[in-house]
Amino acid sequence: MIKTYLYQQENQEMKVNIPLKDVQQHLKNPENLLWIDIYDLHNRELYEIAKLFDFHPLAVEDCLHDSPRAKMDDYEDYKFFVFHALRYNEESDNEITTLELNVFVGPNYVVTIHKHKLKWLGQMDAICSRHTKYMKNGADLLLYALIDGITDEYFPILDRIGIRIDELEDEIYDEGVRGVTEEFLALKRTIILIRRVILPQRRIFLTVDGNWKFDIREDNRPFYTDLIDHLERIVDSTETFRDLVNSALDTYYSIINAKSSEKLNVLTLISTIMLPLTFVTGFFGMNVPLPYQHSPLATVIIFLLLIILTWGMWKYFKKNQLL
Repeated sequence: MIKTYLYQQENQEMKVNIPLKDVQQHLKNPENLLWIDIYDLHNRELYEIAKLFDFHPLAVEDCLHDSPRAKMDDYEDYKFFVFHALRYNEESDNEITTLELNVFVGPNYVVTIHKHKLKWLGQMDAICSRHTKYMKNGADLLLYALIDGITDEYFPILDRIGIRIDELEDEIYDEGVRGVTEEFLALKRTIILIRRVILPQRRIFLTVDGNWKFDIREDNRPFYTDLIDHLERIVDSTETFRDLVNSALDTYYSIINAKSSEKLNVLTLISTIMLPLTFVTGFFGMNVPLPYQHSPLATVIIFLLLIILTWGMWKYFKKNQLL
């Protein structure tokens, strides 16, 4: 499905669903801005757009296959970007997945290509169909609006991850809780995936010696500065969450080890107390003649001896803080 949005500078209004055969005519005016959004693309549609704008075959190939990392390729006449949005489902086995967005940015056009629905692009569709605020200040501002909206969707996910970490930190002290390790490992996988996605995207917008990696109008540069700040906050949050998860997991293992050691100590003391009792009862239980074995007092004396021996060992262990 292909959607087109055209901002016409001469009358400062938006037009939608422009026929592709009229695209080149509208692009002759450098003040116009065209946005083409291709969703659930088919090869025929993609190659039709690629032929219209003379996109490089390597860039087209990247659109057909998922790319593991964000990037920017410079093709002189246009720039090709790969970004990733996130879809978060806490109840799923794979609780977080990436959704790829490919963007071609030319002098006065932007082409976005994605296989899956993106929430922010749906909102951009509603906005750009009626208003000119994202289209009237150049392709670089439209690119900022697209990426900033995707970036802002990271923050609710990070907030939920922070809440889950706090909940798990409380649960690790509850002896009855099971599956805490699996929860921590799932969180670690989620945080690692977010870092793997966000770090390359941040590098795209970092300046080199104060220069941007692609052309940005002077009026639009504060927006990109704000975008970098958002990306930095996400990176910092993932680093903080990673450290918190590692620390909480170490604490959990320490608690488990301490409880295991305590139980082992109790079992060891029980075994130590039972050892001499077993020896005494075994000795007097042998099928050989023993002194006073027919005397009724022998059983009473042996029983009292066992009680005194148990009481003495218990007092000794308690005095030496072994019990």
